[in-house]
Amino acid sequence: MWKVTKEAGIPIYRSIMQLIIQKIQQGDLLPGEKLPPERTLAEKLGVNRSTVVHALDELAADGVVIRRQGSGTQVNEGKWGLTLEARTDWHQYLSHAMLSPKNAYQQKIEQILKGPACAEYLDLYTGELPLDLIPSFSLPMGSWKDFLNEEKHQDELGYLPLRAAISRRLAEKFTLDILPKELLITSGAQQALLLLIQSLLSQGDAVAIEDPSFFYALPIFQAAGIRLFAVPLDDEGIDLAALEHVILKHRVKMVLVNPNFQNPTGKLMSLLRRKNLVELCRKFALPIVEDDAFNELYFSAAPLPTLKSLAPDSVLYVGSFSKTLGATTKIGWLAAPRPVIQKLADARQLMDQEVSVFPQVLAAMALNDPTFEQKVVQLRQRLKTRAAGAAAVCRTFSHWHFYTPAGGYYLWLFQKSGRLTPVQMEQAIDCRLLVAPSYQFGTNRRAIRLNFARIAPDQLPTFKERMQQLLTLWDQTGRN
Repeated sequence: MWKVTKEAGIPIYRSIMQLIIQKIQQGDLLPGEKLPPERTLAEKLGVNRSTVVHALDELAADGVVIRRQGSGTQVNEGKWGLTLEARTDWHQYLSHAMLSPKNAYQQKIEQILKGPACAEYLDLYTGELPLDLIPSFSLPMGSWKDFLNEEKHQDELGYLPLRAAISRRLAEKFTLDILPKELLITSGAQQALLLLIQSLLSQGDAVAIEDPSFFYALPIFQAAGIRLFAVPLDDEGIDLAALEHVILKHRVKMVLVNPNFQNPTGKLMSLLRRKNLVELCRKFALPIVEDDAFNELYFSAAPLPTLKSLAPDSVLYVGSFSKTLGATTKIGWLAAPRPVIQKLADARQLMDQEVSVFPQVLAAMALNDPTFEQKVVQLRQRLKTRAAGAAAVCRTFSHWHFYTPAGGYYLWLFQKSGRLTPVQMEQAIDCRLLVAPSYQFGTNRRAIRLNFARIAPDQLPTFKERMQQLLTLWDQTGRN
């Protein structure tokens, strides 16, 4: 229903803009869908046509809609390059009220997972380990005062024993020579990104990310007025020729990549591509943010060198415990040169978002546990087994392709042509199969992300049956 509420002190065209944005956020207007003609819309809203034109022109300038002469106005299919007014109150921004509303599909998924019928669905949407795979560690008994006493070991960078343990682990397993004073403990990877945005970027700055990418789904960039520009992936990782073109065209200020088991595709960036990426960014004096959340979960004999090890002074390295120890751990870290780390720590203090000592103490206990390495090795093996099982099933689906997982826990199932629609994702729910759609990662190609870690061996027949049912439905509705 097209009805605009006139509020005192607010121009009517602004109210029309808000109405259209609200319809897009609620899923009433879908990506690529046409809006009513200007004259029709003006009649429905009871306003002058010039007022509607003004509102649509403003929305087009913001990248919300696309206007073409002779073709009308349609909802933008993506948010690449989109910038909105920056929010300067970062403390308020962190509250849920300030975040962009979830789309209709995400809301429905959350309702299902919290509802009584949750067990009837196969949840391959959730981006975390299932409880049965999370390593278990024995924690020494201690009193409340013992935990409180650990506060004396915490400064603006975080809990020193945890930073020391991370430093040792990175040196031993990933040949990364990072001192504890070059590490900032964060409450997960998103806080690290938020701090980088606030401290190192300004409204309107351009950032290059992979396409597709989970970075696309994060609201923090759009809310801060940061413009994201897509760079396609090939079999070796981010396309460097395309990246250079984006850098020159849009004056990119930062490059964000996920080299190890990229989210959502699961791709592993080759060593040669890593070296060439470092050289390209060095040529333009651009910092690289390396998201390495899956660094522990490789299936091969040894991990590839990190970008941080190849260019210690120009790579900002983001790590996390949540992919290994469970999402509720909510402990990550950011490694950078000391001046940058201090600037980020100062910014966090201004935001009043320091990390509690309690989860840091628990993370340090797990990392220092003598069985930590053994349990991570066991986790890798179990993930490798589940990846093989999911891949074997997916090979039976004709006309569908995927990249064989080399680590992590995502499998990207795609077709070489065709598009994915919200209607098709509703069909997935009807098949009691919860998966992540491609358009959440910035692309409308017909593809879905599957968390194979959540498919236990005894669930493989159910997975195959429901996927076959869904793909048959999609074939029956035609290939767009």
